Amino acid sequence: MTADWTDSAIETRAIHAGQDPDPTTGAVIPPIYQTSTYVQEAVGVHKGFEYSRTDNPTRTALHQMVASLEGGEWALAYASGLAATQNLTYLLEPGDHILLSDDAYGGTYRLIAKVISRYGVDFSLVDMTDLDAVRAGLRPETRLVWVETPTNPYLKIVDIRGVADLLQGHPAKLVVDNTFASPYLQQPLRLGADFVLHSTTKYLGGHSDVVGGVVVGNDRAAYDTLKFHQNAAGAVPGPFDCWLTLRGIKTLPVRMDRHSANARAVAEALREHDAVERVFYPGLTDHPGHDVAARQMRDFSGMVSFTVRGGFEAATAVAAGTRVFSLAESLGGVESLIEHPGQMTHLSVAGTGAEVEPGLIRLSVGLEHVDDLIADLHQALAAAVPALAAR
Repeated sequence: MTADWTDSAIETRAIHAGQDPDPTTGAVIPPIYQTSTYVQEAVGVHKGFEYSRTDNPTRTALHQMVASLEGGEWALAYASGLAATQNLTYLLEPGDHILLSDDAYGGTYRLIAKVISRYGVDFSLVDMTDLDAVRAGLRPETRLVWVETPTNPYLKIVDIRGVADLLQGHPAKLVVDNTFASPYLQQPLRLGADFVLHSTTKYLGGHSDVVGGVVVGNDRAAYDTLKFHQNAAGAVPGPFDCWLTLRGIKTLPVRMDRHSANARAVAEALREHDAVERVFYPGLTDHPGHDVAARQMRDFSGMVSFTVRGGFEAATAVAAGTRVFSLAESLGGVESLIEHPGQMTHLSVAGTGAEVEPGLIRLSVGLEHVDDLIADLHQALAAAVPALAAR
């Protein structure tokens, strides 16, 4: 029988939810069920598993774990965060409308603008930090309101409760991409969201060694529809991918505490540097979304963005000039990463009106010693913008 960890703290659930010892051997870590099919007791009679595209015990354990962390009744895992995003759009029909954050991940924008829109689904962009703008952007045919908070890459903060309250009486469902926060720092379902989305590639996996996605919710009818499409479309993670994600989740709380502490120190150091124009980090008290973030988040996560004096040339030189920060896309791993969104993660929004500034740099602040991280950024800034080296 699966143990009930509902009343336990999230740090405890991150280790134990969905992780009962193996009933056959007593193994503390649930095994990787590396199988494609299962013997049936009779025609159409089985023990809950018949084919691993439909279900797999390791994937079921991941579903139980993430649902527990997010405070949801169910979760469904996918082969990538974009596969999870696509599966949510299967709830739509031709003529429906998506209200999308104007600061959404470039891959999300690309999927909706270049793929989903081809099937008769319209979309529009809005600054989700402005509740009046959200209200004005709603249409009678709006069926999904798509929020990121913190957003990617400007780290805007959206009032999840405020948007949820605004949607009362409207048929639209509220989707919150919680990738940048993780369920340890923020639980959107408790704030009124209908669905929570994660790229589990990022903080949940936490080690840059697996790609995946997950959707969490409470609506049983929506679950039945999403589960049908998950099986029918087939973009499911393999059992080893699920096991790696489960292994990563066990250290999620301690990692997020360190990511947040390091990011705050990095943001404060960048704010004092003469070569830096602006720093975007919700943990800074002068960030316009700081108060909302403090209300709905446990801490402010490990993502920091900033603009460099000198624009594109200076920013790309800084991104290529670090030694501890690795120049790479993605985020949320134990190692620190640096990237130029305009030429990397958000190249797909170029020319759309939602493009990012040419001088913008995005950091995923890892778990290295913070003094090494700050020193690395200082030397890269000094090399790229020597006339404005920190005094």
